[in-house]
Amino acid sequence: MNLDFTQFIPSMPYILKGILVTLQIVLLAGILGFALGIILSLFKISSIKILSWFADVYTSIFRGTPLVLQLMLIYYGSPQVLGYQIEPYTAAILSFALNSGAYISEIIRAGILAVDKGQQEAAMALGVPYGKMMWDIILPQALKNILPALMNEFITLTKESAIVTTIGVMDIMRRSYQVGAENYSFFEPLLIAGLIYYLMVITLTFLGKALEGRMRRSD
Repeated sequence: MNLDFTQFIPSMPYILKGILVTLQIVLLAGILGFALGIILSLFKISSIKILSWFADVYTSIFRGTPLVLQLMLIYYGSPQVLGYQIEPYTAAILSFALNSGAYISEIIRAGILAVDKGQQEAAMALGVPYGKMMWDIILPQALKNILPALMNEFITLTKESAIVTTIGVMDIMRRSYQVGAENYSFFEPLLIAGLIYYLMVITLTFLGKALEGRMRRSD
């Protein structure tokens, strides 16, 4: 096998610009997905049947279908459904947020149910409103317990973001593919893209462990 990475050195700044695109998509989708996940998790534990039913159906659909299918439905289906074409960048954030929200809702629901029920009963006995109890007492404890699972979801989202290349978003993968096409050699730039993703995941893993350790010390 004859590999020549030197020919791709001039293209490295172009490929590395894709990191910012990837991080922007992952960060915005992660924030929206987390907010959606909280809402869905509260729906799931709600005594109102229609809310719990809606959350369960939503989770079933988005966990039971491929993410790339959801991405293409939103992007390629938008002209037919909405009457105008959604931008690739917007479609990527929207599809990732909707998908991530389904997974995060299950993580948060499990975290809430893991909190001692006595705390909820005590808060109710003291007359603390349900919303305030959840926001100030239950959710903070649940988030500490589920932080590793949330970080794992964020890491998974970072890796899966590579599929945005299918709709033309200029992320790391798309730029690497273009560089390979220009040089009629795809193996080296794709290896470079793989290394970049690996370093991003390792960095996120270390950050997650550092944050988890800091939260444990604050207990």
